[in-house]
Amino acid sequence: MPPARSPAAGLRRRKAFVPLLLLLPMILIILFLISPLRSIPAVSNAALRPQRTCDYATGGWVPDASADSQLRYDHTCKEIFKGWNCIANSKRNGRALLRWRWKPVGCELLPRLDPHQFLERHRNTNIGFVGDSLNRNMFASFFCMLRGVSGEVRKWRPAGADRGFTFLRYNLTLSYHRTNLLVRYGRWSASPDGGPLESLGYKQGYRVDVDIPDQAWADATSFHDILIFNTGHWWWAPSKFDPIQSPMVFFEKGMPIIPPLLPPEGLDLALKHVVTFVNKAIRPNGIKFFRTQSPRHFEGGDWNEGGSCQHEQPLSSEEVKEFFSVNNNSTNTEVRLVNQHLMKALEQSTFRVLNVTHMSEFRADAHPSTTGGKKHDDCMHWCLPGPTDTWNDLLAANLAATES
Repeated sequence: MPPARSPAAGLRRRKAFVPLLLLLPMILIILFLISPLRSIPAVSNAALRPQRTCDYATGGWVPDASADSQLRYDHTCKEIFKGWNCIANSKRNGRALLRWRWKPVGCELLPRLDPHQFLERHRNTNIGFVGDSLNRNMFASFFCMLRGVSGEVRKWRPAGADRGFTFLRYNLTLSYHRTNLLVRYGRWSASPDGGPLESLGYKQGYRVDVDIPDQAWADATSFHDILIFNTGHWWWAPSKFDPIQSPMVFFEKGMPIIPPLLPPEGLDLALKHVVTFVNKAIRPNGIKFFRTQSPRHFEGGDWNEGGSCQHEQPLSSEEVKEFFSVNNNSTNTEVRLVNQHLMKALEQSTFRVLNVTHMSEFRADAHPSTTGGKKHDDCMHWCLPGPTDTWNDLLAANLAATES
C-alpha cells in the first residue's frame, strides 16, 4: 500500500507549477519572433499601390508657353527637308505651334524624350524607320533631337536605307528606308500574247507583288534592333494610281490575282505577308512597331484640287469629329479607313502599335501649308520642329515600358 501523500507536499508542487504556466506564453512568443516567417509573404508598399498604365492614344493638347524655349533642336538641323522647316520658311505660326504639349486622359503630360538619356540607354543599337515620307518626317525629327546632344556623327546608309547616320560615341545607328507600299511594285503593260488581265481589258497599270517585300527594306529586319513601319497614303492615292488609266494590279506567287482586287483588299493581303515576313526575319529580341496613319487636313479639296490648311490653332474635339468622320466621305477620311485595315492585320500579330492618329488629328495648325515650297498647300507633312517630335516622345515612352 503506497504511503499517504502529505497535503503540504501537494501544495508545494502546485506553487512550483504556477510560474511555469506563466512563463509558457512568453517562451512561445520568443520562439515565434526568432523563427523564419516563410508562411507569411511580405507585401511591399509598391504592391499595395494600384498599378495603372497610361493610354497615350487619347487625350488633348494643352498650352505650354515655355515649350518653344525648351526645344531639343531648332530650324538649323540640316536633316530637316527644306519644305518642312516652317520656322526658316517664316510660317506665321511656326513658333506658336510648338507651344502645346500632349496630355493623355487621366495622366500627366506625355514625358519628353531625353536625347542624352536615350543615347546612353541604347548604346550599340540599330533603329530603322521603314515607310513613306511621313516616316521620313519622323526619322528627321528623331535624328535632330539626338544630333542636338551628340555631334560625332557619320553618315552612311545601311541595309538599303535611303538615309542613315551612326552616332559614333554610342554606336547607335539611325536610318530611314523609303518604301511607299512596303511591297514591291512597278509599271506593268499588257502582253501582246495576252493573259488573264489582258482578257479582262487591262492595258497598263502598276504591278504590286503582295508577297514580296520592297528591296529598300528587305534586309533591314536582320540589321535593326528596333523597327518602326508605316504605310497607307499611297494605297488611297488615285492621283498616283488612277483606277482607270493606271490601276494597281495585284500579283501573288508571280501570278495575277483573279478576280482583280481593289486597293483596300490588296492592302489587307500585303499587310498579311509583311507581318509574316518580319516575324520570320527579325533579329532575336528585335522590337517592331507599326505606326498608325498620319492625318491630312485639306479643306476645300484635295492637294491637286486647291485644298488648303490655314488653321493657326489646334482643332477642337468637335472640329476633329467633323473633319474625320468616315460618314462624311471627305478628303481626309482615308486616315481612319487605313487604320481599320492596319488594326485588322495587326490584332493577332506581335507588332506593337504606335498610335499617333488621334493626337495628330487636332494639329491642323502644324503643316507647312503655303510655306512648303510646293505649287500647292502641303497639308500632309508636318513642320519640324513640330508634332512628329511628340510621336518620338511616344516611341521613347513605349520603348521604356517594353525594356523595363
